[in-house]
Amino acid sequence: MGRNIRKRRSPLAVKVTAASAALALGGGGLIWANFYASAHESNNDAWGGNRTKAASAQVATISCPDVGQKLTNVPDKARTDVAGELSNLDRQITEAYQRLATTRDAQTRDASFVQNSILQPLKDRRQNILDRIKLEITRVGGTAPGDLDTLANCTGTPADQTNAGGQQGGQNGGQQQGGGQQQSGQQGGGQNNGGQQQGGGQQQGGQNGGQQGGNIGGQAGNGPVAADFVDITKAQANVKAKPRKARNASRGTFTTRCGVNTNKNHNTDNVIVAPGVKNGAHHLHDYVGNQKIDAFASNDTFLQGGSSCQNKSDLSSYYWPVVRVQDGSQDFDQNNDGGGKEGNVGKILTPVQAQIKYVGSPTGKVVAMPQFLRIITGDAKTTTNGLANANAHWSCTGFENKVQLTEQYPICPQGSKVVRSFAFQSCWDGQNTDSANHRTHVAFADANGNCQNGFKAIPQLTMRLVYDIKPPTLQNGQVKNAYAVDGFPEQLHKPSTDHDDFISITTGGLANKIANCVNRGQNCS
Repeated sequence: MGRNIRKRRSPLAVKVTAASAALALGGGGLIWANFYASAHESNNDAWGGNRTKAASAQVATISCPDVGQKLTNVPDKARTDVAGELSNLDRQITEAYQRLATTRDAQTRDASFVQNSILQPLKDRRQNILDRIKLEITRVGGTAPGDLDTLANCTGTPADQTNAGGQQGGQNGGQQQGGGQQQSGQQGGGQNNGGQQQGGGQQQGGQNGGQQGGNIGGQAGNGPVAADFVDITKAQANVKAKPRKARNASRGTFTTRCGVNTNKNHNTDNVIVAPGVKNGAHHLHDYVGNQKIDAFASNDTFLQGGSSCQNKSDLSSYYWPVVRVQDGSQDFDQNNDGGGKEGNVGKILTPVQAQIKYVGSPTGKVVAMPQFLRIITGDAKTTTNGLANANAHWSCTGFENKVQLTEQYPICPQGSKVVRSFAFQSCWDGQNTDSANHRTHVAFADANGNCQNGFKAIPQLTMRLVYDIKPPTLQNGQVKNAYAVDGFPEQLHKPSTDHDDFISITTGGLANKIANCVNRGQNCS
């Protein structure tokens, strides 16, 4: 499915200063700002620095419905313009954050200030955009969701309801998808029912998050906190057995070697969710595979991108948010959008290993992936949306077949390395290479490995990223030398926000070769 990629019209675009927070694409997200009982500060940098804090500190947040995830049936002809309007919703949230961050004194003097001066105007502006989205959909013959107007309202949320990311996610998110077939690294360790993570994430997050008060941790002041970490040697085993393979299972594997991004191919775009929008991701990505992926790339240009993969027929794009160590260090993007300006700070870590492998279905044969198929696995906005679409898996070498964490980062023992792994959706609707909300055209297999609702099994993309990280330490309820995945600043760098992106781009019949290798039970590369 081709896209007409063009630069977005931006009637509501504003210049974002260093104090601006990013937003979750699709108009959803939490916006946070520290504000104090007195206006005395030695530094107005919203992302940290030396401050003279008042005795009483408070963290305020604004929670907005995720409009993009509600738009499941947008006609192809309207998707480009609708994506532009979703970006305008995002800009509105950024403006509201700026207003929140720069009116602290007024907020302490007037209890109704946030509602009257920030939330109500934001609702009115969001309503205008929602009206335009409805118009874009209906003008090409589509039908807009009947409840779209209910998504205009945003609410203020106290800190003690947002710091415990796992707790809020557990309440709002229910079961994770993708619990069926998490492959645990080289050993292909068993299932991982993401919503059932052990290790105390929900309860501990709630307790320590509340204790943090106005400090939500992290080098930039937006996380992570001590409750986001657990000693993996003390975490309860939670990896379940894989589904039993049927007689006609596709038992093969295909490994593609694309490097670890040592050439520092980074950007803060996301061409899947926000085509044509610069800094659409609001956090930094590592890219391997296709070397020319940015906001303005399209199906017409993907094939000209070149590849970091050894197999030059693999022009697919594999990209994921970087991991940083928050030890007081800075990196090249300290003063950039998507980097330090938006709460993503610290030294960027390059994986010591990036394993990309396609595996088969335990219940039957697979069909080849279609050209330009786009898949996003996981949810970058779980602090807002809950865990329903979370698919984060954190572990340590030597523990991958025992413990897979979604709501906490592991503290690994000496000699062990941090592992983040992904198992992508392995069922395809057989027709579409993308969908309006970038989810409904693909799905996870059920607990037995079967695709439902007429979906077809495709080779399952699995990824295993290994990092050499000095273990953080927990002292007096604080975490020292934390590491965290890049993300939208309002998501507080929670582990559950980890996600991965993929665009299938192949030449020379490679897509068929991968499927045939898997179906024949061979191990190819």
